Amino acid sequence: MTSLKRLRTAALATALALTALGIAVPGSARADEQYFPLQSYRVGPYAAGGTGFFGGFIDYLNLINTRDGGVNGVKLTWSEGETQYEVEKGVEVYERLKDEPNIAAWNPLSVGIAYAMIDRITQDKVPLVTINHGRTDSTDGRVFPYVFPLLLNPYSETSGIVNYIASKEGGLDKLKGKKIAVLYHGSPYGKETIPIYELLAEKYGFTLTQIEVPHPGNEQQAQWLTIRRAKPDYVVLRGWGVMNPVALKTAQKTGFPVDHIVGNVWSNSEEDVKPAGDAAKGYTAITTQASGNSYPVVQEIVRTLYDKGEGNLADKERIGSVYHNLGIVNGILNVEAIRIAQAKFGQRTLTGDEVRWGFEHLQLDPARVEALGAKDLFHSINVTWDNHEGDGYVTFQQWDGARWNVVSDWIAPDWALLRPIIEKSAEAYAAEKGITLRTAADAETVASGKQAAAQ
Repeated sequence: MTSLKRLRTAALATALALTALGIAVPGSARADEQYFPLQSYRVGPYAAGGTGFFGGFIDYLNLINTRDGGVNGVKLTWSEGETQYEVEKGVEVYERLKDEPNIAAWNPLSVGIAYAMIDRITQDKVPLVTINHGRTDSTDGRVFPYVFPLLLNPYSETSGIVNYIASKEGGLDKLKGKKIAVLYHGSPYGKETIPIYELLAEKYGFTLTQIEVPHPGNEQQAQWLTIRRAKPDYVVLRGWGVMNPVALKTAQKTGFPVDHIVGNVWSNSEEDVKPAGDAAKGYTAITTQASGNSYPVVQEIVRTLYDKGEGNLADKERIGSVYHNLGIVNGILNVEAIRIAQAKFGQRTLTGDEVRWGFEHLQLDPARVEALGAKDLFHSINVTWDNHEGDGYVTFQQWDGARWNVVSDWIAPDWALLRPIIEKSAEAYAAEKGITLRTAADAETVASGKQAAAQ
């Protein structure tokens, strides 16, 4: 074996070993490509969410490269760093990959990791996408120019859930005197909605009980005994990972009716209900995107990738699952932000701040969603410089023992109630950090950023 071959073999072996350990290999990003550093988690108690979401995200990026040759000729690249959903590991991956050229956006799918990154990405001027989760007041783009809680934030989700429960009772006025219990994951994500449930309970007159389940949620007997004593009309399940099927099975053991449990957006997947067996039949959960593989974009991913052995999911049965479809939708939103930004700045690789501008003009109406092959997969999105979420439309799905079925129209949150709360919280954060509120004119100004040198 020649010396050059030995070097190549050693380098490949090192790269494979690092990948197996969950360590992203530097140098994967090129100056002529748009790069996504992925703080993924494919092992640990939340692996079902991570493998499905990042699998769908990568599948969509692969589709764009394979079918279209990238976005207007710019190839999309990525590498993964294993976080196991742990904040420290997520930050380690960030520090390792933050200097790669032409980073488009960060997508950690973790509230804890996202919180730890806000100051860092603001300094680096690179978008942080927290689809369906994250810090609620980061919806206010006046204060958080680089954070995008796309589709919904925890408060709009809570408003949507309460509105759905009200619809089952005959109207918001019928909530007075009702009892609602919230069973929440013992993490920053789980605790995020405590104040808004208290506010809505006061506004609509229902009795509220909020009960924490320590991470990861394998034991909940005491919590469900508390629920049995409280005798709520509804239980909202704000869970994550293994906590969700354990909650459904424990509810059945304690005699609480499953059709009066409403899951939040991280308690709405096949992986949450299948392990619970019959205990999950009749369970309802909120969602921002539908499940199933009948949508044109999902079918195209199957034809283009999986039929050729190039899909990212190891288990083809998960194609079209809740997490996989969410990853695909997240891919659509990231890619369309790049496409929109290219229309302004040129068909080339972009700086992080240019991609930020693209996200702040990410307006996909139902007609554009249909053109992307995603009709009925998700509703629409309308991001602006000061509203980084969009319209917050949600729907509800019920598990019949084999599949999810949509059981509601698209429901909007109570923005008249929520927006002042969001702005007040964001303004307090700005005062604490010494941040000057942005204006519309500020949002149109794009910094060259440290990544510009790579172009």
